[in-house]
Amino acid sequence: MSGATSRWRHLVWDWNGTLLDDLALVISATNTALGWAGAPPVDPERHRRDFRRPVLDYYGHILGRELTAAEFAELDRAFHEAYRSGLVDCRLAADAEAAMRSWPGTQSLLSMWFHDELLPLVRRYGLDALLARVDGLRAPVGGDRKAPHLAAHLDQLGLTGAQVVLIGDSVDDADAAAAVGAGCVLYAGGLSHPERLREVGVPVADTLTEAVAAARALG
Repeated sequence: MSGATSRWRHLVWDWNGTLLDDLALVISATNTALGWAGAPPVDPERHRRDFRRPVLDYYGHILGRELTAAEFAELDRAFHEAYRSGLVDCRLAADAEAAMRSWPGTQSLLSMWFHDELLPLVRRYGLDALLARVDGLRAPVGGDRKAPHLAAHLDQLGLTGAQVVLIGDSVDDADAAAAVGAGCVLYAGGLSHPERLREVGVPVADTLTEAVAAARALG
């Protein structure tokens, strides 16, 4: 085990777009929500370039105007109804389990998907035995930044950011890791465009197995 691996004793995984290969479903559900607002659909390229958190800001960018809280709540509802209807057909990323098994330390999962729905999903995919903790969103409306959720997740694990590396697929994942002093590797196969990820200044990997190797090599 290298010195870098000794420092990064724990790995936090993102879920949507990282372990779970749900890009097509996210775009379809997003377009359902945008249709409710009378907006034309977005294609995968535009979505991956423009997506951001808070999701309220993303919808505002696409629609070209600020949204009220009530409007966002309706968009959020429309998105999640459409997303749930297709979730049964989603699969894990091709090398998700192999990547998880290649990490020598402990690991956990932090998702912005609803906690009570996340837990049975993780069990369905057979990943629960590999994870020390699983946390999802415990609020009725989502879309906020991940940083405070990551801080709470680490607090429950009894870990500091200096002991942790996060693997995710968005600029928000990198921002969350930086906020707690954690390392970060970004996965280019998820919900954000690789060019946007490379602007962040942390390692970017094309596969999850490569992401774990990069996480182990972080100094």
